[in-house]
Amino acid sequence: MIDINSTKEEVLEAVKQNGYALAYASDIVKLDKEVVLEAVKQNGFALQYASRAMKDDDDVVMAALSQRWEAVEYASNKIKYEIIQNWLKSIIKNKEVIK
Repeated sequence: MIDINSTKEEVLEAVKQNGYALAYASDIVKLDKEVVLEAVKQNGFALQYASRAMKDDDDVVMAALSQRWEAVEYASNKIKYEIIQNWLKSIIKNKEVIK
């Protein structure tokens, strides 16, 4: 069982089996990109348990969205803004998408 006293290695093994195990990790481990990436690759919704810094990391958020696009709700506002901005640029560039 994972708890706030678990080591990075213990949490890493746990999140590979179940991304939600990140919820029980210490705040320090939740800052570790390797751990968080494994968690969101296993379950994109694990992004909700990541540190604020990891919710603002492009690699982590894209890995989460690749697994479950609905996890965008847990991304930082900065990342959400960038996603919307890129989406709008794409629409403007390809006006036939609107038709």
